[in-house]
Amino acid sequence: MCAAWYLQEAGCTVTIIDKNNGQEGCSFGNAGMIVPSHIIPLATPGMIAKGIGWLFNSQSPFYIKPGLSKELLNWGWRFYRSATNENVKKAIPHLRDISLLSRALYKELSENPDLDFELHERGLLMLYKTAKTEKEEIEAAEVANHAGVKAEVLSPAQVQALEPDMAVNVRGGIYFPGDAHLVPRSFMNALQRALVKKGVRFVSDQTVDAFETAHRRVQKVVTAQEAFAFDAVVVAGGVWSAALVKKLRVNLPMQGGKGYSFMLPNWGNRLRIPSLLLDHRVAVTPMNSELRLGGTMEIGSLQDKINLNRVKGIAEAVPQYYPELKVEVPAIQQIWHGFRPCSPDGLPYIGQLTHLENVVVATGHGMMGLSLAPATGKLVSELLLHRPASMNLEAFHPERFD
Repeated sequence: MCAAWYLQEAGCTVTIIDKNNGQEGCSFGNAGMIVPSHIIPLATPGMIAKGIGWLFNSQSPFYIKPGLSKELLNWGWRFYRSATNENVKKAIPHLRDISLLSRALYKELSENPDLDFELHERGLLMLYKTAKTEKEEIEAAEVANHAGVKAEVLSPAQVQALEPDMAVNVRGGIYFPGDAHLVPRSFMNALQRALVKKGVRFVSDQTVDAFETAHRRVQKVVTAQEAFAFDAVVVAGGVWSAALVKKLRVNLPMQGGKGYSFMLPNWGNRLRIPSLLLDHRVAVTPMNSELRLGGTMEIGSLQDKINLNRVKGIAEAVPQYYPELKVEVPAIQQIWHGFRPCSPDGLPYIGQLTHLENVVVATGHGMMGLSLAPATGKLVSELLLHRPASMNLEAFHPERFD
């Protein structure tokens, strides 16, 4: 929808085809965080070591579902190969630039009278309880400050001072004042309403079955109900984008990172700043009168079954940091789950396909799809309209693993 926003602003006629009803997916159930702080990709040497330790814990925050599928094995090998200090250093400036661009665009969007949503600019707290995590996060803060993303190392008392209405029990924390947050559904619905008003057509509950190509271009997008002819095509189908571009003879290494979230009523006004509970990889975000609690990353599963052990891990982690919060595992119907589109190197796929001059891919953002959406939409519009790019996109090329 952000791509549609910037394309229609430039005078394009836009149609969005969605296999669902436009009210589902990770854009709705995520933690709502806008995170320039997240400049270090998921694929790091430290994640490999932690992942091995977490594999056998049913409540662990990171898990790779064992399987013999060729796609999962290929993804795992590329993740392992990408998790080097050298690759992390190369990735940081690219993630920084797209995150800062997106943060600035969110500010612009929040001030647009056509969009009715609130952007809360209160920063983000990274909270920890162990000496090992403290050491890691202080080093990460130094990296962030060196890259131009402000990070402040806080004592327990300084953390508590930022949250005067909620007891916090931590060893310390890192505060990123440049981060922000919003209520995802509020933003998504505001964006959809504005796009409809501006003439963007939404085609819901239709799955793309095929593409008709000729002369290095997609000529038609075919669903079971109809065939559409467009001048250009954007593939932004989240975790299902890999299957879509496979129809275009493109291999896009990607796995679904399953995550869960649920709402805790009546506490949202007590907590001011969103936080990541680092030792447990749990996100806590105030959303009006409620708190959204979310977490886990289960690679390799696109099954809708709720794993209550993982939800229990989220519920049990939160009171260790916020002792006043008594969190029960909610009923299954109150638990949201979604599949984050994860690339092996932790960088999104944004770019034009080599052999099809009118196709742009925009997917693979992992946990930062909402955070990076405006920047991605802006970059997509610049690619399709042959305008100078707001940043260098070479690191995000969708065929970089070929």
